[in-house]
Amino acid sequence: MKKHMKIIPSLIAFGVMSVLSGPDLMADEPTATWSQRIITPEFALKAAEAAKTECTKHGWSITVAVTDPSGLPIVVLRDRLAGWHTYDVAVGKARTAASWRSATSAVAENVTKPDSAEKAIMSQPGVVMIGGGLPISAGGSVVGAIGVSGAPGGANDDICGAAGITAIQSDLDF
Repeated sequence: MKKHMKIIPSLIAFGVMSVLSGPDLMADEPTATWSQRIITPEFALKAAEAAKTECTKHGWSITVAVTDPSGLPIVVLRDRLAGWHTYDVAVGKARTAASWRSATSAVAENVTKPDSAEKAIMSQPGVVMIGGGLPISAGGSVVGAIGVSGAPGGANDDICGAAGITAIQSDLDF
């Protein structure tokens, strides 16, 4: 009985050391899971509100969507005068920016080149390739995306989306 009592603390100590030493202990072994940073709903809302405020300053009625890195909406805000179509377009822009980890205006520019091997993505359901979709990054990783629809032209949607990201960037820097 006493022999087992001495083994248990040793096993516990080994287990704690294994956890504390982290992934380097088993660097060559494949893992069955992975972790990902994702923008929280609170900061997604803060970004969406800042984007909407920027557009309101210019007199533009918009819808803004903030998604997680996979493109699933976390927050969607629609100005009461924004057209019905702006909802789907804002979500689509954010989803596209999240998926390609690039601004939708850059995706559109690359895909519409005459010799682009990626032309087929233009016909994928839910892909929206006009300005107004921007990835949200922190620590070198995409943690979400923002999509704005309703301002006159994609470049103006980009202005509002960028204001949303700027409003939370200092919170994301770590």
